[in-house]
Amino acid sequence: MAKIIVFGNEKGGSGKSTTAIHVAIALCYKDKNVGVIDLDVRQKSMSRFLENRTDFCEKKKTDLPRPTYYKIYQSNKDSKAESNSEEEKRFADALTTLEETCDFLVIDCPGGISNYVKMAHTVADTLVTPMNDSLIDFDLLAKIEASTGKVIGPSIYSEMVWDCRQIRASAKHPPIDWVILRNRISHVFSRNKYQISNSLKNLSKRIGFRLSTGFSERVIFKELFLSGLTLLDLEKMEDWQPTLSHISARQEMRMLLGSLNLTSD
Repeated sequence: MAKIIVFGNEKGGSGKSTTAIHVAIALCYKDKNVGVIDLDVRQKSMSRFLENRTDFCEKKKTDLPRPTYYKIYQSNKDSKAESNSEEEKRFADALTTLEETCDFLVIDCPGGISNYVKMAHTVADTLVTPMNDSLIDFDLLAKIEASTGKVIGPSIYSEMVWDCRQIRASAKHPPIDWVILRNRISHVFSRNKYQISNSLKNLSKRIGFRLSTGFSERVIFKELFLSGLTLLDLEKMEDWQPTLSHISARQEMRMLLGSLNLTSD
């Protein structure tokens, strides 16, 4: 069975697609067969990245590792029951098709909660939830008391993850390895940063996730998207002149992949 890695967060703009893209390509560079499903059927960031990557390879007459992409569509049925049934079949077909040849499946979810998003979270072996290091993003994990920073209760997203865990447990599947990925952490001490750090540590024990550090805010990620490239691709370019920022970003990528415990090497 392929290992399924789902990138999900109810909030948009947290770095889900950027992280999913880099993890998928990094696994390809480890000679793994990787399948990709883009569930963000409106914005389609992952899909557009892969299109840009194909165009780059054709124009440069080069061959870069690429995952197998499975296109999935949103149902347009009027009935909610019929729509859910159709989407469940489409999602099951996608998993069945990709698992025949892939070692890993990377699923990129949109912001918000939909039928597709719930199904993806239920099948996740590893769930990666990127979040910006802010109290606004933290609010999507749990509600906190303003004056003390004390956690009052879980958010709607955390409750959905809990429901998906219960479904997996009832089907006797292994538990989800839930990783909260802190992106764009400030290097300057602040009360906000300190409060988020403490609240996350306390919350991790209550609702069961582990913490990892993701990517800093770097222009290079946005620039590479237009060419369908990742930091690991740049190492193969003969004319690439790395800067200190590029080297730091590459190290962040390697540390992230190691923290997810996806491969033995």
